[in-house]
Amino acid sequence: MPKYILIDHTADIGIDVFGTTLEELFTNAAFALFDIIADLSTVECKAEYQVKISGVDREQLLVIWLSELLYLHDVKYLLFKDFRITDMKENQLTASVSGEVFNDDKHVIKTEIKAVTYHGLSIVQENHQWKARVIFDL
Repeated sequence: MPKYILIDHTADIGIDVFGTTLEELFTNAAFALFDIIADLSTVECKAEYQVKISGVDREQLLVIWLSELLYLHDVKYLLFKDFRITDMKENQLTASVSGEVFNDDKHVIKTEIKAVTYHGLSIVQENHQWKARVIFDL
């Protein structure tokens, strides 16, 4: 089973993300975000950051999770490639994320993502598997 697939969307980019658990779904969504942004083969897990967020429901939690990671990328120039959710409830998530600061001599940025959107957002469970659709504003 792939972690995610890209989907066509006018002027933006979308992903369908998969996981056997909600934790895996959210982890795979974070991986997809950074896999779209940069070539992760050159990113090392030199620094670890703790992320704790909350939302009103699963969908908002997913958007806030990805938006927080995108914020850390934009403001602190971080590239992440390892995501470990340590605690997850219906409307809260605590995670440890690892990566390193962007280095122009080492890393390649593939796509600039401006924002995580609510457009077309969905999280569903089908046949014992979770699936989410997320659209990113480019």
